[in-house]
Amino acid sequence: MPKFVTIGYGDREGYERIAPALRDVAHAHDEKLRRDGALMGIAGPPVQLRNPEAARLEATDGAFMSSALPVAGFAVIEAADMAQAIRLVSLTPCAVAHGVVEIWPLKDNS
Repeated sequence: MPKFVTIGYGDREGYERIAPALRDVAHAHDEKLRRDGALMGIAGPPVQLRNPEAARLEATDGAFMSSALPVAGFAVIEAADMAQAIRLVSLTPCAVAHGVVEIWPLKDNS
């Protein structure tokens, strides 16, 4: 089955704007995704890595990407297609709490 990487963006302000009952639904939905095999995690502090021509390793604290909302977490899910992946993440906390979720298909490179 195809795999997809999701990136959730959201902040505490947006999270606190939604009703506690909806938060509970969103967290229960995440827990179901985990039980069904999704690999999920909350984003920690990033490190940028460069190694030009495999000759000069550079690691710098901080994100390369920038957005209006901070990265909140990541997941790897399986879905039949993009439409199903969208349905699967449509009730996650970032999606319902005034954030956004990107869904990236992982291409098989074997």
